[in-house]
Amino acid sequence: MKAQERTIISNYDLKKPGTRWGYYLMNLLVVIMMCCMVYPILISMLNGLKANSEVNSFPPTFFPKEWHFENYIKAWNYIDLPMYFKNTMMIFVGNMVVTVIVLGLAAYALSKMLVPMKSAIYYYFLMTLFIPATTYMIPNFINLKDLGLMGSFAAIWLPAGANAFFLLLLKTFMDGIHVEIFESARIDGASEIRGFFQIAFPLSIPIFATLSIFVFATAWNDWFWPSFILSQENKPLSVAIRDFVLNARRLDLNIRFAILTIVMVPPIIIFLFFQKFILRGLYLGGVKG
Repeated sequence: MKAQERTIISNYDLKKPGTRWGYYLMNLLVVIMMCCMVYPILISMLNGLKANSEVNSFPPTFFPKEWHFENYIKAWNYIDLPMYFKNTMMIFVGNMVVTVIVLGLAAYALSKMLVPMKSAIYYYFLMTLFIPATTYMIPNFINLKDLGLMGSFAAIWLPAGANAFFLLLLKTFMDGIHVEIFESARIDGASEIRGFFQIAFPLSIPIFATLSIFVFATAWNDWFWPSFILSQENKPLSVAIRDFVLNARRLDLNIRFAILTIVMVPPIIIFLFFQKFILRGLYLGGVKG
C-alpha cells in the first residue's frame, strides 16, 4: 500500500467545519495573490500584441482586436538585444566565479580550518550586513577608479567577492558537513585547496545553486551601479531597457510592452525551473541546532 504524503492539514482536520473553511479561505487568498502577480505579465504580453492605437484606447481592452505578432520582431530588432543579453550573462558568470572561489574558500576556511580569531572575523563580516549599500558605493567607485577597472566587467566582478550574506549561507551550510571527511583527506595528504574543490564544493552544490539564482537576479535587474561603472559596449540589459525603452520619447507603447515581455521571460523560466534548489538550499543552509 502506497504511503500518503504528509501535509500540514490532514483529512481528519478537514472534517472540522472551522478548519475546513479556514483551509478554503487560505486557498482563496493564494489564488488572489497569484492573479495579482500574473495579471501584469499577461497585460504586458497582450499589449505587445496590440496595435499602438489600441494600447492607447479608452476604455482599455484585455485581448487584442487584431493580433500583431510582428511587434515582437520589431522589438527584437529595436535594440541590440543579443549583445545586451551577452553582457548580462558575462556579469552573471563572472560574479558566480568570484562567489565560488572567493566566498566559497572564505566560508571553507571559517568552517573547516584552524584560523586565528575565527569568530571575530566571522562576526566582523556579519556586521557589514547592517551597513546600507549606498554608504560604501562612493568608496567602491574610488577604489575601482584607482585600480583602473572603470568601464570593464571586472568593476562588477570584484565587489561580488564581499557579499556577507552569501558568506553566511555558505559557512552555515559547510558547518553541516562532517569534519571527519576533511580530516581523512588531510591524513591522505590532500591540501586544503584540494579538500575544498574535491570535497566541500561537490557537497555544497545545493547552496551554490541557490546562490546562482540570487546572482542571476542581481545581474538581470541591477541597473544603477552598472549604468555609471561600465562602458557603453559592456552595459547589461537592464541599463539598455532604461536608456532606450523607458526613457525613449518616440517609441510606440506596444513595442515597449513587447520588449519588456521579452526581457521578463528568461528570469521567469529560470526561477520556475530552479525553484526547488532555492527552497532546498535555504533550508539546508539554515542555522542547525
